[in-house]
Amino acid sequence: MSAGVAAKARTLGLEIDDPLILDDPDAHGWDEEADLVVIGLGGAGVSAALEAAERGVSVIAVDRYEGGGSTAANGGIFYAGGGTAVQKEAGEEDTPEEMYKYLKIEAGEVVSDATLRRFVAESVPTVDWILSHGGPFNSKTWRKKASYPPLDYFLYHPDNTLVGDYARRAKPAARGHRAFVRNGKKAWGLGFAIYEPLRDAALKLGMRFHRHTEARQLAMDASGRVIGVRVLSIPPGSDDARRFSTYINRANTYLAMLPPALPFAAVTIGIGNHYLRKAMAIEAHGRTERWIRAREGVLLSAGGYIMNPKMVAEHAPDYREGMPNGTLGDQGSGIYLGLSAGGSTALMSKISAWRFINPPKAWADAIVVNAKGERFVDETVYGATLGEHIGDRQGGRAWIVYDAAARKAAFKQSRDPILVPFQRDVTLLNLMFNYKKAPTLDALAAKMGFDPKVLAKTVDDYNRAARGEAADAFGKEPADMQPIAEGPFYAMDISVNSRFLPLPVISFGGLRVEEETGLVLDPKGKPIQGLYAAGRCAVGIASQTYVSGLSYADCVFSGRRAARHVAKANV
Repeated sequence: MSAGVAAKARTLGLEIDDPLILDDPDAHGWDEEADLVVIGLGGAGVSAALEAAERGVSVIAVDRYEGGGSTAANGGIFYAGGGTAVQKEAGEEDTPEEMYKYLKIEAGEVVSDATLRRFVAESVPTVDWILSHGGPFNSKTWRKKASYPPLDYFLYHPDNTLVGDYARRAKPAARGHRAFVRNGKKAWGLGFAIYEPLRDAALKLGMRFHRHTEARQLAMDASGRVIGVRVLSIPPGSDDARRFSTYINRANTYLAMLPPALPFAAVTIGIGNHYLRKAMAIEAHGRTERWIRAREGVLLSAGGYIMNPKMVAEHAPDYREGMPNGTLGDQGSGIYLGLSAGGSTALMSKISAWRFINPPKAWADAIVVNAKGERFVDETVYGATLGEHIGDRQGGRAWIVYDAAARKAAFKQSRDPILVPFQRDVTLLNLMFNYKKAPTLDALAAKMGFDPKVLAKTVDDYNRAARGEAADAFGKEPADMQPIAEGPFYAMDISVNSRFLPLPVISFGGLRVEEETGLVLDPKGKPIQGLYAAGRCAVGIASQTYVSGLSYADCVFSGRRAARHVAKANV
């Protein structure tokens, strides 16, 4: 157990108490018990609950809100490959070895090779498992580079597989399995289509689910094993529960309505915070305390910390001006519950930042430069890769430099009816308001503060590569390059704090876990018995570099891993 963690948590706005140590657990006044207690019923929690229930393990799940979390709120992308049923139906050729080779580039050393290979090996049967429980996938495939596929396509490349340098190292395959939901013009809030069938299947198998229930304190026995949790619950079916649900739904709606940097966002965020305060007032007076015993284990699956500004300021201050990409539950409470029991963390400063610039393709065909006017990346890389370069390696500052021909092409591409509405709207907003213009490159450099000689050489080198006269220094394919030659010239701000192009950010650090079991590790690397972590509460497959759907897939993988270990202990 780590002393003083609760005091630290309170400075970050978290109501966490240090663990209760029980010399005689049987003498404690437990209100309820199960083999496995799940704290946070999002993607990782629901996967653990269903896997455990299928193996005869009794499960109680609690969630401060309605359940689903960021999993249900995302774009409905699940990363899978190696020859899934959906890929085969689409005629998409893929093998586990090619998937491993690609993910090894993205995941690096964040997990062991054995864990990465196990993740890949489980990919095909995991899709079968989701399909068997009613998860809806479809094989209609979009085979071009895109930040998000057109709304009537459901299998696509959600990563860097089509980028030249990556494609030369691993055979490309479409691995983004998008939930088959025809939901009008929305490209978010679709993860529920996978989440809800899994939740309903777990409920049918006996999972007890307590909504509007917050975990505040763990219980441990004298040996240091985690054996339960204290929760505060709004009585189900009460007027308080109904009002709380209404206020939280309204808060989520308004808080997510507009990115903070956009005009009128202060109004919608203010309304969202108004409803959030009303919900918190209900929690302050309308909850009852209960102790839940965990006979075999407690799973922490309450998400990351990106919605907690104090934690962002402490661990990743360079990203404070980014747009938090999460839901209200992503406060870091699960991480701090793990720390309170003696757990350790890693990669807490690791933030994934998403800078998508295609569509329109005209922007990706141009150049991205730093504060000196130098290129630093192949502009066609996946948005999270570009965001990582900007945030982690360029001090958060970057611009797209393009010419009059590219501007004309971007306007034309923005009118393509196949675009998702948010892609069209963001393109037009930035074409109209987010640019500096100059008649010459020297004049643009002076206006932007670039070194004019550096910018001139950058553009000259790029144009020679675009014309096929030289190889591109960053391996960009000639088909994705257009010379920058026709004045006037433009610079578009794509920095972390860009006013009209907010940068979505998500936290990837969390509790260190034993990769074979999912048990939380203490600072010496020893597993804490009875305490598991999964999803964005923990370090996992997606903690190095994000590609769409990989976090969702890691949630399912890590949640099921913990459940299997609990099931073995329960035999």
